[in-house]
Amino acid sequence: MTSLRLALAQIDTCVGNISKNTDEILRFCKDASRGNADIVVFPEMTLTGYPIEDLALRATFRKAANNAAYSLAKSLKDSGLGDLYVVVGTVGVDDELGKPRNRLLVINNGKVALVYDKHFLPNYGVFDEFRIFSSGDDCGILNVKGAKLGFAICEDIWQDGGPVARLSKEGIDVLVTINGSPYEEGKTDIRLKLAQKRAKEVNAPLVYVNQVGAQDDLVFDGGSFVVNADGSLIERSKMFDQDLSFVDFDTDLDVQKCSTIAQKLDPDEEVYCACVLGLRDYMRKNGFKGVCLGLSGGIDSALVATMAADACGGQNVWGISMPSMYSSLGSKDDACDLAKRLGAHYDIQPIEPLFKSFQNQLDLQGVAAENLQARVRGVIVMAYSNSKGLLALATGNKSELACGYSTIYGDAVGGYAPIKDLFKTRVWALSRWRNRAAENGVGLGMLPIAGSEDFSKDNNPKEKAPKDGILIPVNSIVKPPSAELRPGQKDSDSLPEYDLLDKVLEAHIELAHGRADLLADGFDERTVDTVIRLVDRAEWKRRQYPLGPKVTAIAFGRDRRIPVTTAFRE
Repeated sequence: MTSLRLALAQIDTCVGNISKNTDEILRFCKDASRGNADIVVFPEMTLTGYPIEDLALRATFRKAANNAAYSLAKSLKDSGLGDLYVVVGTVGVDDELGKPRNRLLVINNGKVALVYDKHFLPNYGVFDEFRIFSSGDDCGILNVKGAKLGFAICEDIWQDGGPVARLSKEGIDVLVTINGSPYEEGKTDIRLKLAQKRAKEVNAPLVYVNQVGAQDDLVFDGGSFVVNADGSLIERSKMFDQDLSFVDFDTDLDVQKCSTIAQKLDPDEEVYCACVLGLRDYMRKNGFKGVCLGLSGGIDSALVATMAADACGGQNVWGISMPSMYSSLGSKDDACDLAKRLGAHYDIQPIEPLFKSFQNQLDLQGVAAENLQARVRGVIVMAYSNSKGLLALATGNKSELACGYSTIYGDAVGGYAPIKDLFKTRVWALSRWRNRAAENGVGLGMLPIAGSEDFSKDNNPKEKAPKDGILIPVNSIVKPPSAELRPGQKDSDSLPEYDLLDKVLEAHIELAHGRADLLADGFDERTVDTVIRLVDRAEWKRRQYPLGPKVTAIAFGRDRRIPVTTAFRE
């Protein structure tokens, strides 16, 4: 009989910050040792951060990562942690081809006890690993205190055959897989079913350790877990937060000792937390302490401002009201009310004087005059960003981005776009969810997502929800959406109603349904032709839109690559 205590170290790393990543690994190793762990497992590419993209092609980067691995091994031994087995991911090199490899190391007693290179390289969706890495073909096995452990890296368990098929013949006691699996809705259940299948295949428990945090437009949700050989769940870590949990294995028992099983999140809470974590990590990893955005009184800017307040504290949010001659009193009141509820800065910068100055010289009419208003607002937002060192937030949603219903260099300006992967109907749903959470006492900064020492308690306090339990003014949620660029304007003047539009867009974008498919889906011909025309014509705008967190299966950017110039309309 062999008993083994394994620690799942679900940590948030930063691409390229190898020294800080190493320090974080060492800190978690010390905590794991205090918890009497025999082995501690970290996510994929832990030392380097992930994804590193073409940084992997730099010899200096690979050398720094290699030096860090040996420095970590020495530090562990010098700290009295030499007996601990530490599983980390890093970048290695194929000695024959001279090409980078996605590598797993097991460090013990001051040395590297095992080197395993990723077998399968994903080249779909957000992944482009054929461009960067060469694949390994070894089978990673190591005996740890009498237990036979098999190792895999992320994509290795998603494909049939390869290392898992080989490990199934080796009589391993535990299969350990380290992962950098980005978040998208519904993926947690897919991962669990896959892990259950692989655990049964190798007839051993499977340990799945996933990265948490955000890198550019990708959000990693963590959600690490362990399943037994029969597929039963025996551990699940928190989502969207760093975590260290422990599982005890006994090689002679069919059922292993259960650890903590974190509660599953509500679907709307899950997506909301993903967007907030994406924004928070983008800010702290790029050195931003605050944000600015235009507050129109509409639902999009209201949700973005609330996410920002959850990410960095209301006092670090600069909301700018930029009323024009067409702005309604209700919109101004809603924007002011929101800022008070969030504890955000609220500045009023009327655009009419600036608009008239442009018009005195340009005398624009129609859409050009409407776009000019948006561009004046964009200039003001960027002026705040430049003068105060703030991250400018774009407030457009996926429905608008799909149809080009935004003004380039106007409301599309910014450095980050927190809701760019949310359809309009989902924006409303998340706004209602956030208010329900506030009614249940979840104030600003109280979401179950990763915090950071870069946002101190003074900078990012946990604030109680308003007494009436409402963060986002109800009027912002229920009123008909409008850009207010001309008298009586409504979004439905230019677009189908959002309930219909979003269904067509979801089928066209996420299911890749063409015209014939959409008609077969039951959508009317006029709507289909309108939507396809709008989506195709807006591709050039989307190429220039800011980064934003991916939360759906097909997000604009890495996932969907359509030519700007194309005559195909079917």
